[in-house]
Amino acid sequence: MVDDNLQNLQVLGNTLRDHGFIPIAAVNGIEALEFVKRKIPDLILLDIMMPGMDGFEVCKKLKEDPFTQEIPIIFLTALSETESVVKGFELGAVDYITKPFNKKELITRVNTHLELKWAREELKQANATKDKFFSIIAHDLKTPFTALITISELLVQEKISNEEKEEFFRYIQEASKRGFDLLKNLLEWSRSQTKNIDFNPKELNLSFIIEDNIKLLQLSAKAKNIDLSSEIRKDLILNADENMLNTIIRNLISNAIKFTYDGGKVTIVAQKQEDQIEIRVIDSGIGIEPENIQKLFKIDKRFIKFGTKKEKGTGLGLVICKEFIDFHKGSISVESKIGKGSQFIVALPKSLK
Repeated sequence: MVDDNLQNLQVLGNTLRDHGFIPIAAVNGIEALEFVKRKIPDLILLDIMMPGMDGFEVCKKLKEDPFTQEIPIIFLTALSETESVVKGFELGAVDYITKPFNKKELITRVNTHLELKWAREELKQANATKDKFFSIIAHDLKTPFTALITISELLVQEKISNEEKEEFFRYIQEASKRGFDLLKNLLEWSRSQTKNIDFNPKELNLSFIIEDNIKLLQLSAKAKNIDLSSEIRKDLILNADENMLNTIIRNLISNAIKFTYDGGKVTIVAQKQEDQIEIRVIDSGIGIEPENIQKLFKIDKRFIKFGTKKEKGTGLGLVICKEFIDFHKGSISVESKIGKGSQFIVALPKSLK
C-alpha cells in the first residue's frame, strides 16, 4: 500500500488484514521502490497524488524494471477524470479504484487481479515445462533409436562374425532398455504433471517394499560387484501409495548403483522421526558437487551425469521422486561429499490425514 495519507493506509491495512492479507505500508514512492528491492509483493495498491514522486512515476519505474514489471498495480485515486485513468493503464496498471473506496469492491478487485496473476504464472510455468518435456523427447528418445537403426543395418550385412553379432545384440539390448526407461519415466512424470494419476495411500510395510526393490535391482548391483543391502526394521509401517513408493525407492537405489564404483556399497536404512519415517539411501560413490544438488529435482535444470561405468540416465528419475514425494506431503534432501558418496534422505509422514 503506497499512500502519503496515514489515515488512508490505516483503513486500507485493516480492510486487507480482515480478509487474510498481509499488508505493508509505504508513505511515498521512494520508500515503495526501496521496499520492492528487498521483497517482491504480490500486488501494489498505489496512490496517484503524492508529494515528490507521484504514483504515475512510481508505476513507470516499476514497469521498466524486469524484476518488478509483472507486479499487478491498482491505482487508488480521488481523480475520476478519464485522462488520469487512461494514463494509468498506458503505464501498465491493471485497474483503478476511486477514493473513498467501497471495501467490498476493493477486496473483489484485489482477489480478481491476484487470481489473474497466479493464472499467468501457472501458464508460464506450464509452457516452460511443456517446452522442456518436448526437448527431452526430441533429444533423448532419438539417441536409442539411432543406435537401434544403425546396429540393425549392420546386422543385415552378411560379412559379420558371430562375435560381432553377439556384441551388437548387447548394444540393442542396452539401447532398447534405455528407450523403455525413458518412455516409462516420461509417462509417469507427465501423468503427475497433469494430475491424471491415481493416488491411493494405504498402510504399507516399508521393509517389504525395500526388499522387493533390492531383489529387482540386485543383478545391476552384482554386475558392478556392489554390496546392496537394507537395515530396515520389519515393523516400520507408513501410509503411502504403493506404486509411487516403489517408484521412489527404485529410482533412488538405481541412482545409487549408477554412481557407485565396482566393489562399493549401497545401503538403505530407515527410522521413525516423531510423526515421520526417514528413509536414507546411502552409497559409497563419486558424490555430487554442491552447486549441482539443487538441480537434481528440477525439470527445467535437468542435470545429467554419466555413471561410474558410463551409464547414462534419462535425468527424470529424481524429478519423478520429488513429484511423488510431494504427493505425500513429504520432503527429500541430499548430503554428499565428492569422492565419499551421497545420502538421499526422504521424510514421509507415517499417516496421511
